[in-house]
Amino acid sequence: MKKNILILIPFILGLGCFISYNIIGSEVAPDGTLIEPFFLIPMSYLFMLIGIIASIVSLFCKYKNSHKSKEI
Repeated sequence: MKKNILILIPFILGLGCFISYNIIGSEVAPDGTLIEPFFLIPMSYLFMLIGIIASIVSLFCKYKNSHKSKEI
């Protein structure tokens, strides 16, 4: 159960980055420059990718352990 919670943490962080990017929003400064928290977008993709990889590895380990116990 604790491994599942650890796998959910990157998904939650990625979702939090998406939500905070939309809440903060963007604006145009008087001199014409765009002010936005763009760094949150790649961070959210990175956290989601880490969560997906961790999920795949966890499923692979569970699958491998279930077959190993059947052989014994």
